[in-house]
Amino acid sequence: MNGNYPPQHHQIQDVEKMISLVKQYPLGMLVSAKNGIPFVTHIPIIYNEQSGRLVAHIDKYNPQVETLTQGAEVTVVFKGPDTYISPSVYSTTQLPTWNYLIVHVNGTVNLINDPEKAKDTMIAMTEFLEGDNPKFILEKDNTRMEAAVHYIQAFDIIITNWEGKFKLSQDKNKRDQQLAKQALIEKSRDNALDFIEEMYS
Repeated sequence: MNGNYPPQHHQIQDVEKMISLVKQYPLGMLVSAKNGIPFVTHIPIIYNEQSGRLVAHIDKYNPQVETLTQGAEVTVVFKGPDTYISPSVYSTTQLPTWNYLIVHVNGTVNLINDPEKAKDTMIAMTEFLEGDNPKFILEKDNTRMEAAVHYIQAFDIIITNWEGKFKLSQDKNKRDQQLAKQALIEKSRDNALDFIEEMYS
């Protein structure tokens, strides 16, 4: 492997920052493979503080389930904000680039086949996603969950490696880093609002 890639100044070692991204952007891209064929599914995946594992569930009819055997190796990609950075935002002469925050988590699958434990994962996920002021509480005896639990495969992921790729113009001077940061904030917000409006029209 080329020792110059990925650039070290884009790699972060701060696991707490990576966990923060996972919590803020929990829609993960689950990647696995079988017989050399890759499978990818986008599902909410939460980080369990107590166990230090990722927790999720997937539709049992999803073909990717066949790859999620006990101990199977998987990668989950969590994507934070990203944007094109025009040279016009910098105070110095630069080339166009793209800034982004990405976290890759590698781990092994631990299947949760007990329906009651599977319900617990659904409840834990709902509690996390509802946040500090929940407007909905998923109860253990919820009849809809009782039916749904038989159509999902719950699992957690024992984490073996964290990799953070935060490309934030770290190779530029401090002023240009701040200008790129402001562009990321503004474009992420504005682009999302306009795009959502367009998709709903």
